[in-house]
Amino acid sequence: MKRLDFYIIRKFLGTFFFSIVLILSIAIVFDLTEKMDDFFENQVPLKEILLDYYVPFIPYYMNMFSSLFIFISVIYFTSKLAGNSEIIAMQAAGMSYHRLMVPYAISATILFVLGMVLGGWVIPKSSERMLHFTDKYIEHFTSENARNIQLEVEPGTILHIESFQRRAGIGYRCSIEKFEDKTLVMRITADRIYYDSEENWHLDTYTQRTFTGMKESLERGRRKNITLPIIPDELFITAQQAQQMTTPELRHYMDRQRQRGSGNVKAFEVEYHKRWASPLGAFIMTLLGVTMSSRKVRGGMGKNLGLGIVLTAAYILFSTVSTTFSVNNVMSPFMAAWIPNFVFLAISIPLYKRASR
Repeated sequence: MKRLDFYIIRKFLGTFFFSIVLILSIAIVFDLTEKMDDFFENQVPLKEILLDYYVPFIPYYMNMFSSLFIFISVIYFTSKLAGNSEIIAMQAAGMSYHRLMVPYAISATILFVLGMVLGGWVIPKSSERMLHFTDKYIEHFTSENARNIQLEVEPGTILHIESFQRRAGIGYRCSIEKFEDKTLVMRITADRIYYDSEENWHLDTYTQRTFTGMKESLERGRRKNITLPIIPDELFITAQQAQQMTTPELRHYMDRQRQRGSGNVKAFEVEYHKRWASPLGAFIMTLLGVTMSSRKVRGGMGKNLGLGIVLTAAYILFSTVSTTFSVNNVMSPFMAAWIPNFVFLAISIPLYKRASR
């Protein structure tokens, strides 16, 4: 690497982080103005507002709009380089257009790694605090009751609970069915099911039927202890909680839910794929930004910035719409997360080839 590479990297990353500080500062002011009444009404301590809401707020929204920040930053400082004839000087000194992209690629790699670490490990833990704060003081979205729960708790074992109360740890009108080679071998019904600890459950007023070939044995009792590989919190996991899981936890949860036959996996799959697609978008947005702004044009950078804002808005809108399609089973989670990158990569490659000539 040469001094010129460090110069471009410093310009890239410096503009990126400066734009983040500027835009997030404005966002925090608007958000504080909107939620001020809720804070006063619920008498929220200042320490909780700062540590449990606004400290997690910064990395969360920084990662969410990283594509916007990257694209605008590249267009802004590259347009300045072109406007000051610095790119012309670089090419006159023998630097090819492909060689010019090296420091941009290094900067995008740094932002890719940062995005992976933030999205996969840092933000999930901070989002847990922010969502808990929101649920407690601003908008209550967690439920204490669940109805018509049906899932495969382990291979061949189906659990159904008509209603379950989280706080009491009690479910009503429960049935457990066990299959071997698609043949029902045991069925237990009970009026109530209690959670004890460490996957230990208790059944009240139960009836157990065991099937052996053409024979059936019947057992009734007031109380029975059983082991089920599930805890009550798993019955209440919603799509919003996907943001609170680290990438390994998210992968483990999806695998476990698929084994249980649960249909509540789409939103988690979209979140998982987005944690790869969004950081990799740094390379695509960098490539597109350089090809759009590396030529000196009349009117300065205003035209490039305006077009850049329109394109990033389209990128974010595209990502949101495709996510909605996936949740509604119109599109696969993989395509929902990756199709914005595929579309903008298809736009970037012809522009890059044209710019390099």
